[in-house]
Amino acid sequence: MASQSSSAPRLRSTGPAGRSSSRTRPVPGARVRWDRIGRAAMLCVLAVLVYLYVSAGVRMFSTWRQSGRDQATVATLEAEHSALLREHRELSSTSTLEAEARRLGMMKRGEQPYLVTGLPAN
Repeated sequence: MASQSSSAPRLRSTGPAGRSSSRTRPVPGARVRWDRIGRAAMLCVLAVLVYLYVSAGVRMFSTWRQSGRDQATVATLEAEHSALLREHRELSSTSTLEAEARRLGMMKRGEQPYLVTGLPAN
């Protein structure tokens, strides 16, 4: 006598319309190729990662070039600033102020003006 592990009889599952769901033949071309879908998904992920790395590299290179241009601009502006400071010191000195005032015909308080006329033309 064969002993069964369960006392309930086994029921066969039925498919649609009450037919038994014994192995049916797959429809040709309807089979999903998961290995190909997985490869395509991995290829898409790889393409996205490459794009992200390349775009970050391009932005980093662009920023590096811009910083070089900015450093050149800063160096030019610093040279101009030092030239302007030097010119300001020269123009603010008392000797330069007196020379410019005399060139404009001004004189100090208490000075006697002299007007020389009758000089021969060169």
